[in-house]
Amino acid sequence: MKKVGIWIDKREAKIVLLDDGKENLFTVPSEIEEYNPKGGSGTKFKGGPQDVVQDSKYLNREKQQLNEFFKKVIQHLKDADEILILGPAETGAKLYSELKDEHSGLYDKTNPVEKADVMTDNQLKALVRDHFQTK
Repeated sequence: MKKVGIWIDKREAKIVLLDDGKENLFTVPSEIEEYNPKGGSGTKFKGGPQDVVQDSKYLNREKQQLNEFFKKVIQHLKDADEILILGPAETGAKLYSELKDEHSGLYDKTNPVEKADVMTDNQLKALVRDHFQTK
């Protein structure tokens, strides 16, 4: 029985595969650009010309990059029997929602998202191992 634990944020996904006593960990890096708007006034005088920050353009690009990242991660879930998603932010919830909307077969095998801060590889392996042993 193949069980998969994923710790995910915008920078990377660490995937722990548990399969018949074997344990593998690998990382899937994302290519999501950091969004840092550089707006402000173009002059030191009040009421002068203002730079326009195109938030929607950046948000759309981030959404496309996030979808590509999820495609890479989902490739590793195809033959999983049970899936655990962990993460410190909302990226795990977005992946869970993507599974629900686009991959219902995998969604049915997925546990609700659990919050987890950054941890070492060994801590992640132990957490995933303990989660599936207690079930």
